[in-house]
Amino acid sequence: MSVAIRPVLASDWEAVHEIYVEGIETRQATFETEAPDWKRWDAGHRTDCRLAAHEGDRLLGWAALSPVSSRRVYSGVAEVSVYVAAGARGRGVGEALLRELIRCSEEAGVWTLQASVFPENAPSVRLHFKLGFRQVGVRERIARHHGVWRDTVILERRSLRVGVS
Repeated sequence: MSVAIRPVLASDWEAVHEIYVEGIETRQATFETEAPDWKRWDAGHRTDCRLAAHEGDRLLGWAALSPVSSRRVYSGVAEVSVYVAAGARGRGVGEALLRELIRCSEEAGVWTLQASVFPENAPSVRLHFKLGFRQVGVRERIARHHGVWRDTVILERRSLRVGVS
């Protein structure tokens, strides 16, 4: 597999949206029940850390960071999103994206990455642990998802380069 990672472009939106919808349909990737339009997605993600994994002309997945707060004190804290196309799962695409997202985040001055993952999404939990995230808690019955109360595992990765005194 020859996966290349590059920044997400506005022209990637159709494929990014399709992969997001596939993730929603699994009912294991997000509480969202429909994917946003480009304007809302664009506004909700940092512009400096948006990545697309592709093989030739085919987009295999995307990763992006969202600010956790508008407060300046939290400018170095971001939430991770990683989505992989159904046909590319289990091929290392998610790992390649998350590795590059970590590198990109540190280059952008981010000292803490956080993720909120359904505990049933074991591949995602394992991937985050593999790349240096630790579990900091479980939010029990945090929200209803398709009529069912769901928990989320809260994962965090502190940079070893940024924010170190």
